[in-house]
Amino acid sequence: MPRTVHYPDMIAPISKATPLDYALMGVTAFVWASAFVAIKVVVPETGPLWLATWRVLIGFIVLTPYVLWRGVVLPKGGSVWLWLTVAAIFNVTLPFFLISWAEQTIDAGVASLLMGTGPFLALIGSHLSTDDDKLTLPKTIAVMLGFAGVVTIVGVDALSGLGGENTLAQLAAVAGAMSYVIAGLMVRKIDLPPLRMGWLILGIGAAILLVLAPLISGAPNLSLGPTAFWALVYLGLFPTGLGQILRMVLITKVGYSVFSLSLNLIPIIGVGLGALLLGEVITIRTALALVLVLSGLFISRMEFGGKAKKA
Repeated sequence: MPRTVHYPDMIAPISKATPLDYALMGVTAFVWASAFVAIKVVVPETGPLWLATWRVLIGFIVLTPYVLWRGVVLPKGGSVWLWLTVAAIFNVTLPFFLISWAEQTIDAGVASLLMGTGPFLALIGSHLSTDDDKLTLPKTIAVMLGFAGVVTIVGVDALSGLGGENTLAQLAAVAGAMSYVIAGLMVRKIDLPPLRMGWLILGIGAAILLVLAPLISGAPNLSLGPTAFWALVYLGLFPTGLGQILRMVLITKVGYSVFSLSLNLIPIIGVGLGALLLGEVITIRTALALVLVLSGLFISRMEFGGKAKKA
């Protein structure tokens, strides 16, 4: 029988993050960091709205065979679908468009710094909206260390790039980070298996974007170059499809404030990919940032020592 939406006092409590959970957080950070490279390749040929549409649609299609094999049991009740629709808007529709749009004009350093505000927003949001994911000293220290790592890898000089003619794009990146946080806080309010929830959110998001994209951006460009085409396929398969499922599983298990710490790895992994793909040099500053982020993750584990918290 289909499950229904429950509210915070009825949701399973978050539990202590295991080494496997942290490994999966690292995988999630890697595939999301690689998305920024792919977006840079694709967005000039598709535009930001069609880019968001195609990647969500591909992610949904890729997950569909497995969901059908497991058996589709759609939730019943308007409240469930309302929560799923709102989650789809904030989890895929808005952030995918906003980040793609922003990356047309702002450089990677400023974008990374602005997206690095996510853990701060998540910490506050989790404290205000949940009963078992409250603000504590270890979490505060962990997030501060993580953000210090973000600032270290980006460089304080990147702050000089804030404001000016790219203000709207910078605000769009912050809004994208905030959108992810809002969606992350909603996930634990929807009592559905993570895979089915992720699949439904992608499906609803794709439906919304398929209506909006033609109305706002006109007909899509169907003559993509081979590099852009394969970059788009990659975006749909990994950062969107796989990333969506990992996100849902981890948030449901360990809570959003702990999961959000993995977002701090994205700028560092991005630098590593730049070194691997573009021959960029990894500096001492990069190594220091990695130490700060990993220290934050270690301290966050100390928060859950002993028994898992009860809701």
